[in-house]
Amino acid sequence: MVETCLKLLRDRTHVADVKLLNAALRELRYAFKVFAPYAGVRKVSIFGSARTRPDAAAYRTAHEFARRIAAEGYMVITGAGSGIMRACQEGAGRERSFGVNIRLPFEQEPNEFINKDAKLTTFRYFFTRKLIFMKEADAAALFPGGFGTHDEAYECLTLVQTGKTKPMPIVFVDAPRGTYWKTWKRYVEEHLLRHHLISKEDMALFKVTTSVDQAVEEITRFYRVYHSSRTVGHQLVIRLVRPLPEKLLDRLSHDFADILLSGAIVQGPALAEEDEPELAALPRLVLHFNRTSFGRLRQLIDCINHDG
Repeated sequence: MVETCLKLLRDRTHVADVKLLNAALRELRYAFKVFAPYAGVRKVSIFGSARTRPDAAAYRTAHEFARRIAAEGYMVITGAGSGIMRACQEGAGRERSFGVNIRLPFEQEPNEFINKDAKLTTFRYFFTRKLIFMKEADAAALFPGGFGTHDEAYECLTLVQTGKTKPMPIVFVDAPRGTYWKTWKRYVEEHLLRHHLISKEDMALFKVTTSVDQAVEEITRFYRVYHSSRTVGHQLVIRLVRPLPEKLLDRLSHDFADILLSGAIVQGPALAEEDEPELAALPRLVLHFNRTSFGRLRQLIDCINHDG
C-alpha cells in the first residue's frame, strides 16, 4: 500500500484522482471495521426500490422475507433507505440489520429502523458500496426495483458467473401473483439464452419465485451440506458441514467430469496451504476445477446439498 502511494507521487497523479482514491480507501476501511465483529454470521444482501410504498404487496413480501430469514439466523444488509430497504430492516429488526447507505440528493435518508445504528455506513461512491454488498454477502435477494436494482442484479449474477465472488444463492422475489421477475426471466431466456449469450447452466445461478417460503428455502438449503469454498493453487477446495458417502463422491466425479481439468473429486482434510484454523475441522472436497463453468459448479453444489 505504501509502495502504491509512492508511485502515485512519482507518477504526478492528478489531485482529483488522489482524492478519489483516498475517499474510497477511507470508506472501505471503515466498512471493514463495522462488519468485522460479525464475520461468523451469514448475511443476505437485499435490493429493491426505494419508492415502494408500505401498502404495496412487494413491501409486505419483503418485510415477511426479512423476518423469516432473520429467524433462520441470518443478518440482512440493505441500502438503508426507504421502500424495500425499510421493509426489510423493519422485518429483520435493528439487531439483525446492516445499512449500507449512499449519499444522494434524493430518496436516500436512512430509515428509522437503522438510523444512528453502529451498523450503518454511508458511502460517497456506488462502486465501494457495491463491493461491500457483495463481499459481505452469503446470499442475495432482489425485489422489484428500478435501474439501481437491475444494476445490482447484474452485478451479483456477473460476479458469481465469472467466479469473481464466492458461490452464493441469488433469489429474485416478487409478491404473490406478481409478474415483475417472471417477465425479466422471460427476457433472459428469449434474448440471452436463446442467442447463446449465456449458457444453459447459467440459469442455475438464480431462482425466480413469488413465494417467501421458496425464497427462504433457496438460501438455507444452499448451506445444508456445503459450507464454503476457496482456491488453493490450482485446486478448488469445497468445505462441507459433514462428509459425503463414497458412492456419492464417485457419482459426482462421473457426472461432473466435464468441469474437471484432471483427476477426480477427492474427499479429505484441510490442505496444508489453508490458513483458516477456525475451519480446519471441516471435511473437504478437492477438485481441479476448470474455473470457467460456474453454472455447473452451482449444479454440483446443489447435488451435494440434495444428496449429501
